Amino acid sequence: MTEQDFSPRRVLVVGAHPDDVDFGCAGTTATWTSSGVDVSYCIITDGAAGGRSTGRSREELRALREKEQRAAGAVVGVSDITFLGYPDGELSSSLELRKKVTRVIRRIRPDLVVCQSPERNWERIYASHPDHLAAGEATLCAVYPDARNPYSYSELLEEGLEAHVVPEVWLTGTSNPNHAVDITDVFERKCAALQQHVSQIDDVEALLARITAMGTRTAEEMGLGEGHKAETFRRISTR
Repeated sequence: MTEQDFSPRRVLVVGAHPDDVDFGCAGTTATWTSSGVDVSYCIITDGAAGGRSTGRSREELRALREKEQRAAGAVVGVSDITFLGYPDGELSSSLELRKKVTRVIRRIRPDLVVCQSPERNWERIYASHPDHLAAGEATLCAVYPDARNPYSYSELLEEGLEAHVVPEVWLTGTSNPNHAVDITDVFERKCAALQQHVSQIDDVEALLARITAMGTRTAEEMGLGEGHKAETFRRISTR
């Protein structure tokens, strides 16, 4: 499948750490925002356990990583970013986290949620950081059944946040994708978004080479042909 058979109007992208949404789908996000789609981000952890050893305190790194994510979002047309502030490296798919993601879903009311796969990817182990797995599981639980169930989290109804059905979920970092988005025309914007995460980059050239090779290989594997670059997802209907 390619992107031509689905046209969301409002999208919520959920990631465990600052920069996860850019590695996973910044190209797709740029494609959407360029065509008028409203895209919002929800970043679950504070990112304060990531980055090179530079002598910064966790509080300093927390503030820096939020600043970097806002800059990266701006590159691909995203300004609505919710930071939940959970400690980096300590995430679990708790009822509290499910409720907080449910609150974001009910506020934004997306017709598509993009999140990380809750299944370990043995082919790309770095895609399966424990925080990624927990974020994916909590988000999927928030999509179904929590956000759509009016009896879940009655306090959200008291806040005026009515139940909302998300028709589709796309998973990133999966070993069995069934959906490709051609990001050739916006690939430079994906690269530019990733370069905003300065605290996480040791070698810019190596990063860009890796992202370029992955995008090219992904496009070829999904049948988009030579000279193209792609991002892939596991597309799931919740209806």
